[in-house]
Amino acid sequence: MKFLDDLRNLDRHNVGAWPKSIKLFFTGLVFVVVTLAGWYFYISNQQDDLTSAESKEEQLKREFSDKQAKAANLEALEQQLAEMQDMLRTLLRQLPSKTEMPELLVDVSQTALAAGIETELFQPGPETPKDFYAEKPITLRMVGTYHQFGAFISGVASLPRVVILTLHDVSLTPKTAASKGGDPVPGGMLVLQGTVKTYRYLEDDESTDVNKSAPATQGGQK
Repeated sequence: MKFLDDLRNLDRHNVGAWPKSIKLFFTGLVFVVVTLAGWYFYISNQQDDLTSAESKEEQLKREFSDKQAKAANLEALEQQLAEMQDMLRTLLRQLPSKTEMPELLVDVSQTALAAGIETELFQPGPETPKDFYAEKPITLRMVGTYHQFGAFISGVASLPRVVILTLHDVSLTPKTAASKGGDPVPGGMLVLQGTVKTYRYLEDDESTDVNKSAPATQGGQK
């Protein structure tokens, strides 16, 4: 073919003398190369940006749908929140008040005595106010049998006012007799010692004082 013959006989040092068909061929080849290079360095980056934008669009659509659903149910959610707050206030009112706390501590101590437990130490500590309640630690040491401790717990649960007791660093060990070289005392006697915490609700004025003092305390720590 004449084209192939012309291609073989090209003089690289005299481009101007190349046949017209060869010139058109290389012009087209350069155009294709430039087009491919432009697509690789420019168009492909735009496609990546487009893919990222499409992914972002889907994410925004999902967020919009979620927020639209919440907005549509806002009134119902606010009503549900108000009901939950009322329920919380009702539950808090079942905890002992500030004036009832001393009597409650006496009731807990008397419940232990009625169960046959020997109370060697029952020492209430100072209160620590929280957001809407106050906790009161009690350091104790009691001696009794397993069944007596069970009766004590049952008795506390049966008190007229709701009592919440949480255990902290409490141990239950067999009682030993020092005079017998540390051997366990006959009868299955156990020693319960450690700290328990009980809770009461804060009055409205107390809650206000706690909320007012909290920012000041935080500011003093900075």
